[in-house]
This record gives sequence, structure tokens and C-alpha cells, in this order.
Amino acid sequence: MIDVSELKNWTPVNDRDAITRTFEFNDFKAAFAFMTQAALKAEQMDHHPEWFNVYNRVVVTLTTHDTGGVSERDIELAQYMDGLISA
Repeated sequence: MIDVSELKNWTPVNDRDAITRTFEFNDFKAAFAFMTQAALKAEQMDHHPEWFNVYNRVVVTLTTHDTGGVSERDIELAQYMDGLISA
């Protein structure tokens, strides 16, 4: 199992090998911009998140379906998303 302890604000999902985080922004425009940037990176990695957006909130769940759980690819994408909001 991958060590996710290095990821702040990401938590394990109950009943499955996945991690989740909720991102909150000032408005829909900022949330959508985050999703757009994350989507471009995900497409480049051929690794797509499960996510849900309502107005200024984006809930992201990461797991690697090919391996049946959290992989290094999930860690990389989570770190990228974290970097988007800290920039």
C-alpha cells in the first residue's frame, strides 16, 4: 500500500482504497479554472480523477482502477493539485 501520509488535507475513503480532498474557492470561476488545469495534467498522465463540482467546491477522489487502489500516479496528481492552490 502507498504511504499517503505526506499528503496534507487528503484522507482515505471509507470502504475502498482511494483518497479524497475537498477544495474550496472564492467562486465558480476559480473552481472551474482549477478543474481545467487539473484536467490538462490528468489527461497528460492518462490518469483521470473522480470529481464533483458545485459552485465554489470541488470534491476529488483519486484511485488507480488498473491496480485496484492508490498508486504513485494518484500521489503525483494529488501533489499537482495541491500545488495549483498553493501557487
